Amino acid sequence: VPEYCVQLTETEVLNQAFNLLFAFDEIVALGYRESVNLAQVRSFVEMDSHEEKIYQAVRQTQEREAANRMRERAKELQRERLEAAKRGQPPRSQMSFGSGFGSSTMSSSSPSESIAEKIPTTPARDTRTVGRSAMKLGSRGTDADSFVSRLRSEGDVTAPVASPAQHDAGKPVPADHKDVHLRFEERLNLIAGRDGDIQTFELSGLLTLRISNEQFGRIHVHVDNKDSRPLQLQTHPNVDKEAFRSTGVIGLKQAQRPFPMHSDVGVLKWRLATTNDDKLAPLSVNCWPSEGVNGGCDVNIEYELEQDHLVLTDVNITIPLPSGNTSVVVHQWEGSYTQKGRNLIWSIPLVSKQQKTGSLEFTVTPSIPNDFFPLSVTWTSETSLALLTAVKVTQAEDGSPVDFSQEISFHADKYEFV
Repeated sequence: VPEYCVQLTETEVLNQAFNLLFAFDEIVALGYRESVNLAQVRSFVEMDSHEEKIYQAVRQTQEREAANRMRERAKELQRERLEAAKRGQPPRSQMSFGSGFGSSTMSSSSPSESIAEKIPTTPARDTRTVGRSAMKLGSRGTDADSFVSRLRSEGDVTAPVASPAQHDAGKPVPADHKDVHLRFEERLNLIAGRDGDIQTFELSGLLTLRISNEQFGRIHVHVDNKDSRPLQLQTHPNVDKEAFRSTGVIGLKQAQRPFPMHSDVGVLKWRLATTNDDKLAPLSVNCWPSEGVNGGCDVNIEYELEQDHLVLTDVNITIPLPSGNTSVVVHQWEGSYTQKGRNLIWSIPLVSKQQKTGSLEFTVTPSIPNDFFPLSVTWTSETSLALLTAVKVTQAEDGSPVDFSQEISFHADKYEFV
């Protein structure tokens, strides 16, 4: 019971009724006690199934194989189109410009969406006879649809196929977004030791462009890079790399072609990975548990903003607590705190240059110092860790300024002190 109930009260037992019921069900069978320990009960209740993990791994492998087959098919269709052009025949299809840009999000897209982006639409040749007719021409896009349908029948594709442009075109545009909208998105993975030494640091970022007015299809985005750290910058293959390297201008290689309309287009990626620079962490967290009286620990936790240009909001520091029937007494804190299950969650609404430090002090009885690790941290931010900014947007033809809006999103996928 103490494993699931923070306090031995009727209210807490009612709140944990289902977990307790499942736990006792694992302990008692037909009136007799099962030979299980607490760790096994916890694993059974959490349904940590080895078979399920194997199934998920096989499923992911199948999805990757399906995506690879789709890419090979797309390359084959592209080769056929080039060979037809060399022979002087009209091409079977016209490949849309937007198909080369791919997904705007940083997460991986599904195989069905990848084929919709990358396979050119071609007229399908239907050899089935209808009556006495020898051939029936299908509509545009039938080749891609039939190919994906075959994959679906083999069990490789489960999601319905729809192009990203179709999805994006139907999404309402927020009121604060202008005809040219830029989005900077950054994600951070960091694992640090208890003394602050960084073991893993990987920052990845993506700049996406969304144009909602055709008169702004041919534009230049001027990006200023003031970051002295070794950022790895990579532009989209359709972007003029030399112009970006020399002047920081993001524009198309073929100036006469416009950017895709009404869809988020990834134009620039950046990455920063290191393990030997302890000054890169945006937020340092020091946890000092010391053994006290009655078998308990006095814990002092302090955070400090290490990058003054950042503003972090909704900061949550999650501290694990020992299992069993423990007593938690909080003596001092900034922000607020709450106890949720076997975790103490410390919430700070704002961390900035003006409010860069804070501390939390509490006592847990009984406990040992190792009980309070690993600590994990989450936040949201409208400031980016990399010092990349969009200074202006201009028309490609005459350099006239273009009004634009932008948004910045920076958060941690994983931020732990172990």
